Amino acid sequence: MRSAGRSGTRFGEAMLVKLLTHTPEPERLVAAAARLCYSASSVEQLLQQDSERREMLLAKILSVGHLSTLEHVSFSFGIEGISRACSHQLVRHRLASYSQQSQRYVSHKERFGAVTPPSIAANPELNARFEAALEQMHLVYGELMEAGIPAEDARFVLPNAAETKLVMTMNARELLHFFALRCCRRAQWEIRALAKEMLRQVRLVSPRLFAVGGPGCLHGACPEGTMTCGRVDEVRKEFADL
Repeated sequence: MRSAGRSGTRFGEAMLVKLLTHTPEPERLVAAAARLCYSASSVEQLLQQDSERREMLLAKILSVGHLSTLEHVSFSFGIEGISRACSHQLVRHRLASYSQQSQRYVSHKERFGAVTPPSIAANPELNARFEAALEQMHLVYGELMEAGIPAEDARFVLPNAAETKLVMTMNARELLHFFALRCCRRAQWEIRALAKEMLRQVRLVSPRLFAVGGPGCLHGACPEGTMTCGRVDEVRKEFADL
């Protein structure tokens, strides 16, 4: 929550995730690509496949793992209000394209927004100290800028909590991999919330491709082994109701 003299934002109040654009008719294209591997028909003929056969084919390729065909379709998201701690995790997914707001060219002299973890927000005393630390960082940043220090150097005092925004594009295969890792309850809470909202939005435009999207325990044993959260039934219900 923003207020005078404070730079913190409680998580969930500032995060914005929006599916900006995607490959037109993604399921039609994926199905046509899959059929092309085993058919002498022309590409145009393959694109005319009826919806019932298309659904059957998509279910089959997802079940057998013929996922290279999903690489033909992509989805672009606008993401705002996440922390730099979250974006550092996000860009570790290398099979994607990112355009992120620069702390070198965009000055935060007026005020930098910051994400407050729920665990800190729930403790009034520690939350006050956290907010005071953010305020001190802001003051030092401003002093550096006033002294003529370039923004690319002044940014060294900005915390991992600092908000950022970016545009990200992933193909459908990489999205499924991303969801399997980041929707898991063992994922860090912020990127998990981001992944869950991304999954909800892509399911609206491509429900068959992303019907299997989510943590690895949705369709089999938990891949975390002894590190499992132990709540598989609860997780499956959560994503069935997404």
